[in-house]
Amino acid sequence: MTPLIAPSLQGYRRAWVRRDLIAGATVWAVLVPECLAYATIAGVPPVVGLYAAVPALVLYALIGSSRHLVVGPMAATAALSAGVIADFGSTGLDPVALTTALAVTVGLVAIVAGAFRLGFLASFISEPVLKGFIVGLAMTIAVGQLPKLFGIEKGEGDFFAQLWHLVTHLGDADLLSTAVGLGTLALVLALRRWLPRVPGSLAAVALAIGAVWTFGLDSAGVDVVGPITAGLPPFGLPSVPVSTYLQLVGGALGVALVGFAEGLGAAKTYAARHGYEVDANRELLGLGAANLGSGLAAGMVVNGSLSKTAVNGSAGARTEASGLVAAVLTVLTLLFLTALFTRLPEPALAAIVIAAVVELIDVGALVVLYRMWTRRLGAIYGLAARADFAAAIAAMLGVLVFDTLPGLFIGIVLSLLLLLHRASRPHVAELGRAPTGNDLWVDRERHEEATTADGVVVVRVEGGLFFADADHVRDALQALARRPGVHAVVLDARSVPFVDVTAARMLVGLVASLETTGVELVVARDIGQVRDVLRETDGARPRVFGEVDEAVAALVLEKGTDHG
Repeated sequence: MTPLIAPSLQGYRRAWVRRDLIAGATVWAVLVPECLAYATIAGVPPVVGLYAAVPALVLYALIGSSRHLVVGPMAATAALSAGVIADFGSTGLDPVALTTALAVTVGLVAIVAGAFRLGFLASFISEPVLKGFIVGLAMTIAVGQLPKLFGIEKGEGDFFAQLWHLVTHLGDADLLSTAVGLGTLALVLALRRWLPRVPGSLAAVALAIGAVWTFGLDSAGVDVVGPITAGLPPFGLPSVPVSTYLQLVGGALGVALVGFAEGLGAAKTYAARHGYEVDANRELLGLGAANLGSGLAAGMVVNGSLSKTAVNGSAGARTEASGLVAAVLTVLTLLFLTALFTRLPEPALAAIVIAAVVELIDVGALVVLYRMWTRRLGAIYGLAARADFAAAIAAMLGVLVFDTLPGLFIGIVLSLLLLLHRASRPHVAELGRAPTGNDLWVDRERHEEATTADGVVVVRVEGGLFFADADHVRDALQALARRPGVHAVVLDARSVPFVDVTAARMLVGLVASLETTGVELVVARDIGQVRDVLRETDGARPRVFGEVDEAVAALVLEKGTDHG
């Protein structure tokens, strides 16, 4: 039984202390600059990211089931947060208070979902949809940060409108800001490529701040972060009306779903690598507690991070004690080190954000999805043969054109519609006996050498029989039965895992209609569910045989006897 509190710390060994300390310090070096950067994505002061990190790390370590997952502000949920809060622009409420209220709401939503064991809902965001959504989100974040990198004003509108504004205003770019931004971006990417163990974001921040202090870049026109409030955050509920929480629930559901799916994927990846399991419902509770704690500490939405979890794992972390170490170091940063970040150049901060999201623009993964296609699949399913690619592109374009949450739901809805389309058009394969002498029946389209019995057509439906595909299967069986010389159709039901009432009645009706044309429909190798439902269906049920060969032999013999 999983312990209620701090499951990853159960049975802790002294030998693990050194590794967890090193891993925690390494995570902190990456966490601090990224928290500052992701807060700017959410449209709140950079210190809000640090406020969020501390309770998120502590509460997840106490409740979550992963030993390696690092929870904190992330680019995707930060952008989602900004999108949700933007809808409240005309209310006059403080965006920071709304952001923290959203974190509280996300936390409550996730806790309720975990209590009702709704972890399976993450399965409704398919990997292709999540990939397309993340690609679109990364592109949107990047184009939103580029104006800061070049020192020009940001445009309004969707991705394409902002991109066009950027292109048409490049002539207004500040050369010094551009040099700082591009230099920081090059440094972070170079360190990631050639010195991956060096915390590139922290190194870039240190050098950028040093450049401002040394050369007075802020006096020369380079924008800097400015004053960052030192000390611990204020605790308590944000000052927004109670009705606002109800209005935030819709957006919170989408944010929680994305954050949960992304964090669960990271947790499962490292659990499989280190030989333990994570509990999806426990992860929901951990995500909920982390967000609730973040909101009560004036923070922002948080979720599990694959990149920081990778840093944690590669640094040798054994348990969530590494997260607790990172939390302590972040508290020390809030108490004593915030003054160091006041002269952090905005172009450098934008470069760190861009460097963090550019690796998420995984065009190669989209190409792989496009290539997952064959002419045979195209012939069977048509446009739905590339369902995964279509869903990924729909999610990506939905984000680019309609904003974050609408884009996500466009991808989810399209993927489900394409799934239903494919489910309603199962492949009905005509089978033949393989020339291997082992009574194996195979698809004749794939095996031209397969042989058939005179007048008997053997078919296989590749999927369950239910209301959505009953008409399609009936039409396919009728077309085969109308062939010249056919007197029997054998349905090999081994690949039919279930049948519902609509499909069972279809088969009974088909038996009767084919009898009028002199063709008999029989079933071979039916499994339990199919057999049970057919037995309870009124009407002239098809005969059932244990094996296809048995059915074919009986039908051939009966036909020969009739002729005799």
